Amino acid sequence: MDIMEKEENKSAVTWATLCHVGALSLYLGIPFGHIIVPLVIWLIKKNEFPFVDEQGRESLNFQISMTIYALIAGLLAFALIGFVIFPVLAVVHVVFIIIAIVKTNKGESYRYPLTIRVIK
Repeated sequence: MDIMEKEENKSAVTWATLCHVGALSLYLGIPFGHIIVPLVIWLIKKNEFPFVDEQGRESLNFQISMTIYALIAGLLAFALIGFVIFPVLAVVHVVFIIIAIVKTNKGESYRYPLTIRVIK
């Protein structure tokens, strides 16, 4: 592998990792940042790097899935079950994102569990 290929691979890994890191923007108080940030990175870099295309789709699908699960938990909050589900969802959300960041930063593909594959 020559220097250009290594640099391109490094860039792909960096941008793919940022697709997952960007999802944490939700916890910085950015409404829908967990979807918007990965979406913007994915749209800009998906044609340049296949790894970013793959991991961007993965991140977006997981974020969309978690949003759906949170909406369901919100509806269940009226039955008092949702108040238990919300903290569990938040912990699962952060843990899976951290796992994705670590794996992707090593150049490994990561597939989130519990994900509805909306974007193919």
